[in-house]
Amino acid sequence: LARGAPAERARAAAILVTPLKVMLDQTRTSLQAGPVTRETLPPEISGDWVAKDGRALVQVFPRGDGNDNRVLARFTAAVRAVAPAATGLPVATQEAAKTVARAFVEAGLLALALISLLLFAALRDLREVAFTMAPVVLSGFLTLASCVVIGQPINFANIIAFPLLFGVGVAFHIYFVMAWRGGATDLLQSSLARAVLFSALATGSAFGSLWLSHHPGTASMGKILMISLAWTLVCALIFEPALLGPPKAQTP
Repeated sequence: LARGAPAERARAAAILVTPLKVMLDQTRTSLQAGPVTRETLPPEISGDWVAKDGRALVQVFPRGDGNDNRVLARFTAAVRAVAPAATGLPVATQEAAKTVARAFVEAGLLALALISLLLFAALRDLREVAFTMAPVVLSGFLTLASCVVIGQPINFANIIAFPLLFGVGVAFHIYFVMAWRGGATDLLQSSLARAVLFSALATGSAFGSLWLSHHPGTASMGKILMISLAWTLVCALIFEPALLGPPKAQTP
């Protein structure tokens, strides 16, 4: 480079020296730092915290574990008692939880009502409708109890498993009710029981694949679906025949 033409040295200087000058200017500026006030802040920064009418943004944080729902609920209630229009992640999380829970209750009641109406249209007997729905309700309670025993929390990802329980449970139990009203005996030793068992195994293979997912929400949904399917099968093969009793055609 020393023996090169002046034009080559000029190009090398432009490549090496110019960035160095920029870096030195930045270092020189940083060494001349002074007090920072609201007036010296750039508008794009101060505008995020102070509105044009003078109102200021205030941020507060919960005391304790921010991942604990009880801490967030207590914090949200305390903040909204002072500022009802407060927003932020804790408020949004609590409101979303209430919305999902309310929607789940509405969907569950609606599904229960519609399934009951369809069963009544097919069976034309309130007693037989109750025989079909009772094991479904029981399997739901047993699923919730199992989640408590094993420490499986119910969250937004896996709560969808419970409405599915209605469809799967009714599909199993109505077969036994229809066979019972037709006079069938020894339901557990019949081909119907084997068909229900194999159907549950086929359904369980799909639910089990969800349980093996690496996504925590999908895995928890598959886990609860498998638990509910197991209890649904137990109720269908054990509780339902005991509930039905002697065949309807043989009842005096």
